[in-house]
Amino acid sequence: MIPSITASFAFLNDPLSLFFVFVILLISAPAAVYSVGYLKGGYSGGKVKLAWFLLVLFVLSMLAVVSVSNLVLFLVFWEIMSLVSYFLVIFDAGHEKSVQAGTVYIVMTHFGTALITAAFLIMYSYTNSFDVLTVKEAAYLIPDGVKGAVFLLLFFGFGAKAGIAPLHIWLPMAHPQAPSHISSIMSGVMIKVGIYGIIRFAVFTMGITQLWQGRLVMVFAAVSCLVGVIYALMEHDIKKLLAFHSVENIGIILLGVGGSMIFIAMNQPALAVFSMAAGLYHLVNHAIFKGLLFLGAGSVYKAVGARDMEKMGGLIKLMPYTAFAFLAGSMAISALPPLNGFISEWLTFQAIFAGALKSAGNGAMFWVAAAAALALTSGLAAACFVKAFSVTFLAAPRSAKAQAAEESPLSMTAPMLFLAALTLVFGLFSPQILRLLAGISGSTLGVYTRDMKFSVLNYGITGGLENAGSISGWLVLAALVFSGLAVFFGFRLLYGKQSFTPGRTWGCGYYAADSRSEYTATAFSKPFRIFFGFFLMPYRKIEKATHGGYHLKYFRYETHTTPFFRTFFYEPAVSASFQLAKTVRRMQPGSIHLYLAYIFATIIALLIFRGKF
Repeated sequence: MIPSITASFAFLNDPLSLFFVFVILLISAPAAVYSVGYLKGGYSGGKVKLAWFLLVLFVLSMLAVVSVSNLVLFLVFWEIMSLVSYFLVIFDAGHEKSVQAGTVYIVMTHFGTALITAAFLIMYSYTNSFDVLTVKEAAYLIPDGVKGAVFLLLFFGFGAKAGIAPLHIWLPMAHPQAPSHISSIMSGVMIKVGIYGIIRFAVFTMGITQLWQGRLVMVFAAVSCLVGVIYALMEHDIKKLLAFHSVENIGIILLGVGGSMIFIAMNQPALAVFSMAAGLYHLVNHAIFKGLLFLGAGSVYKAVGARDMEKMGGLIKLMPYTAFAFLAGSMAISALPPLNGFISEWLTFQAIFAGALKSAGNGAMFWVAAAAALALTSGLAAACFVKAFSVTFLAAPRSAKAQAAEESPLSMTAPMLFLAALTLVFGLFSPQILRLLAGISGSTLGVYTRDMKFSVLNYGITGGLENAGSISGWLVLAALVFSGLAVFFGFRLLYGKQSFTPGRTWGCGYYAADSRSEYTATAFSKPFRIFFGFFLMPYRKIEKATHGGYHLKYFRYETHTTPFFRTFFYEPAVSASFQLAKTVRRMQPGSIHLYLAYIFATIIALLIFRGKF
């Protein structure tokens, strides 16, 4: 007898679901306002209406995914979310890259869906329920070995949507091809739904009982951090660069989540709450500044007509509001105080240091390695956004379109400035926000947090992190303002009576230099390309022509890196699958007699299987 599948339409209204609803709406609302100006003039009236319909359906499906309590309905809305986002990726279907990116995305998302479905079916087979809360209560019926298998299915299934390495291959292909307001939502919100799935089902529903689970998450998190930021440093496509940074920041979020899982297994509930809160804090922070950066990239693309940073430059004078907003996002993602990115990375460091103090031997070294990976990631991210901002907005324009660029309309600049303000708000009011997130974390982990004391200057939690380093966003802001005023008035005091005449940048006496003499994105990333050459495996192509063998006519230099995972993992896997398909094809010669034999053999096998089980 086949069991009936019931799908009761009930919603979860616990703090975790409400938090993700808040994050989805926080980014989707300004992105929707931004789309009014972004779509205008670039698309026909019918396509604009289609874009709005898909946007609304996309947001509603994400809200449903993080709200429904039935596993079957979860998969239904998960599939709707995936299909709608696929249509948004191929929205500019006339471009071959959009179709290719959409194909890779839909394959990877359904790979993840298959793993999630398998996990849900195993959970149902032991608990006889598709309700999340019922499965949680009956999770003790599932043997530990099976729980471990379910955890792996859930982690890699949802990890494919979140974009963890090496399942990230779709992300830098799909996000740049979608309209920029959709890229903002996909990178700022949609990939976080994958994080929701890991927390909701792997942590909340199944429960964490073994140390290896958290360590596995932290290993993949550290790899994602480094892979994402290294490839981002090599990118000249501004939207691709931002997409790779999404891989990096998903890794930072999972460092907090994985650390929380380890603390649960270590029976350190206070630290588990703290680490999970750090992960959730970076989740909302990344949604804010990555949403902002994609909107800024969209404004630049609409003004210049290109995503290649080598064709930009000098835009700070032509697009001051966009430049200011992009600078705020760049500072936030670079973890500079007092903005929000600094606070959540600081908290993640504190959680990792606490883990090292609570461990010994190889366990302590594991935490130290995680801290080293995060520190290297933070430094490389700052370097990357020095490149991104300076090459895009500073110096002189490097193309005619960049020279003729105009500021975006109010419908586009207002959402960017709103998100830029949030990067400061979420940094300055971090103690209050952390208390709220600790409550959400405690509710999710089943830890009572009311007796945990928080200090405004110290993010320590009594019972586990009393010696955490102290920080105050307000004091940092005051110090920065005071330092800035001191420099300003000191300069005025020393040089106030002198007059200065602005002139061209000194070029060692050579005054015929133009924008071609500027430092390029390629030149900026060269030292990193050399240092990480063992992983990037760069290669270059040089073409030149001369007059009479001596006088240079033109010189063309191209440099590329080898996509490691695509070259050594995905392409061999695709080749093997095609070879397997060709082999299996021999079983379909077109003979009706052979097909009847297949059917007969299948029926016999099913009868035997039914008789044994």
